[in-house]
Amino acid sequence: MADEIKWRDPEIAAVRAYYASLQPPADAPRPTWAERRVAMDGFGAIGSLPEGTLVVPVDIDGMAAEGLVPQGYDESRQILYLHGGGYVLGSPTSHRPTAARLALEAGCPILVPDYRMGPENPFPAAVEDGVKAWAHLLEAGIDPARMVIAGDSAGGGLTLAVALALRDAGLPQPAGLFCISPWADLRQVGKAYGSVQHLDPMISVAGLNEFAAAYLNGADPSHPHASPALGDFTGLAPILIHVSGAEVLLSDSIAVAEAAGLAGVAVRMEIWPEMLHVWHAWSGQLSAGRKALAGAGAWISEVTSQ
Repeated sequence: MADEIKWRDPEIAAVRAYYASLQPPADAPRPTWAERRVAMDGFGAIGSLPEGTLVVPVDIDGMAAEGLVPQGYDESRQILYLHGGGYVLGSPTSHRPTAARLALEAGCPILVPDYRMGPENPFPAAVEDGVKAWAHLLEAGIDPARMVIAGDSAGGGLTLAVALALRDAGLPQPAGLFCISPWADLRQVGKAYGSVQHLDPMISVAGLNEFAAAYLNGADPSHPHASPALGDFTGLAPILIHVSGAEVLLSDSIAVAEAAGLAGVAVRMEIWPEMLHVWHAWSGQLSAGRKALAGAGAWISEVTSQ
């Protein structure tokens, strides 16, 4: 079992122990979607932001969003960030600390839309809202070659789905796509579900199946806008993937990298040992989280400055 493993990184060992202490008893009542959303937002609300970060409410034709502006920012560049949460949880609030840190490292503002989620607004609502947020930035006059779309977990998959939708609609691609632990195949068929499940306390097949059912509402999980790992990546922007070698979504990241390579798309996949799913969210406790965000920020700066 994972709690019997001696982790080489003492910081991740401590975070894993803390995460385990937060888990309810197995016989505890199942929380509602609303209760789970409140809990996830609470995690983000208590996180600190880099000094001087401006939090700016944004309205995108009726869709709420949040802009995060770091000190010393380059207004000509921009990140569109699509939060994770299984397409049913999460918000700009839950992901504010992580997004703000990424904005600081990249040296540019970041826009986090409060896109529609299941089960109330099933697939393809989230994809449509991601495209809507991108169109908003284009209409603001920002050069697509100076922008990146990024996201974590379901938001990482949504990043790829939005990129496919943009290509299919004839809209310009960003300079790059940054995916953190992307959930990119909603069928849950990867080999890592069996090989590393004992190392992953956060993600399980049962949990992802619950999320997928709520989001898809009967839609085909093989549709490339639902499971972008199954799509044709021809014409997509360069991709950076961060994933832990100890999480079950490792298989999804490998599938994305393979799809990109087959389509001739530049792709870099970094596999970080021992980390939790989306360890970037623990950057206050993990030097690996801070290092990952710094590296991603440098990559974003590079691809948006060419």
